[in-house]
Amino acid sequence: MGKTLTMIVAWFTRVHNAILSLNDKFETSFTDKELHFLVIGAIGLALIMLIYPFFKWLANRNKVLAITWIYVLTVLVVLTFAIEIGQSVTGMGTMEFGDVVAGMGGFFVVTAVIAVLHFLIWVVRTLFKLGKKRREHRHTMQYEEEY
Repeated sequence: MGKTLTMIVAWFTRVHNAILSLNDKFETSFTDKELHFLVIGAIGLALIMLIYPFFKWLANRNKVLAITWIYVLTVLVVLTFAIEIGQSVTGMGTMEFGDVVAGMGGFFVVTAVIAVLHFLIWVVRTLFKLGKKRREHRHTMQYEEEY
């Protein structure tokens, strides 16, 4: 996992350097703040254009729980990294990528357990409803036979 993170950081560094060298070629180059404004704005717009159709598709299929899960996952990734960075800055702990992986693993396990419980409850309810329909059907058949 550490190699993957290193590869991602290296890729971001290459992109960052490419943007800076492109910026240097213009007569009036942008400041660091202006570049952040433009690049993050463009990334945000691109993400909206990519994610919106997917979320709309989920919403049209009444998959609001899936949308919520994706949102919570995103918030937790940011939160776990913020906690690790905070530990490093304050000296109250060591910044370890393994802690982020462990925290996210906890989220995945807890949501998997909840999903299994939800599924089991759904199965029990479905079986109960089927049994109730069969009893009602038998009762209706007996009533019709009597008359």
